[in-house]
Amino acid sequence: MAGNTSVPGQTVSSRLLAVLDCFDVDHRELTLTEIAQRTGLALSTARRLIGELTEWGGLERLPSGGYRVGVRLWQVGSLAPQARDLREAALPYMHDLFEATRENVQLAVPDGVEALCIEKVSGSKAVPTFTHVGGRLPLHTTGVGKAVLAFSSRDLLQDIVSRGLARHTIHSIVEPGRLATALDGVRRTGLAYSYEEMSLGAISVASPIVAAGRLCGALGIVTHSSTPLERLAPAVRTAALGVSRSIG
Repeated sequence: MAGNTSVPGQTVSSRLLAVLDCFDVDHRELTLTEIAQRTGLALSTARRLIGELTEWGGLERLPSGGYRVGVRLWQVGSLAPQARDLREAALPYMHDLFEATRENVQLAVPDGVEALCIEKVSGSKAVPTFTHVGGRLPLHTTGVGKAVLAFSSRDLLQDIVSRGLARHTIHSIVEPGRLATALDGVRRTGLAYSYEEMSLGAISVASPIVAAGRLCGALGIVTHSSTPLERLAPAVRTAALGVSRSIG
């Protein structure tokens, strides 16, 4: 049953999800008009759905008149066992890495054709990054992304190649052959590197988290381009193995 919708086959639930899907790390606050534009919904329909979500606690009305994600969604999302268990197991290792390096430490999980950052430990002296908890990262230009991609199915590599490998900096690998060669190295060593491929001035090294033969995510450090990654790589690999054992 499609419900009282103007688009054939579009259910009420799909419209509610479309409203929630408008919000991301780059769009944390949206007005009614912006939500209607981003979803393609009529203004009256968007207003009604937003009202229902706000009453439930999925959205929160701001004094400015805009909306942001409500705490009820956080409560529901925190129950997801994959992210919760992995995050709890990884945090002690992440804090150890941060104390030893004072650099950005990231934890990411596979999310379709991207990696999703579910935790980050950083400090004021760490290199600035675009990564936020809840933000998505490309698989071909980041350390954690390459670690995820290398230990995922070959179909995923074919999928992102068919979509086109975006060039984020002049150092980004956008040639499928070069990327495949780099991923072979990741599988061989358990370490993935990114040399200013996502943002200039920042480099990273990451390692996959694999438990019971299943890829769970990746743990990595993002640091200044002047830092010798070879010095940090063993610690990152050891931490990832520790997390793997903890959840295995």
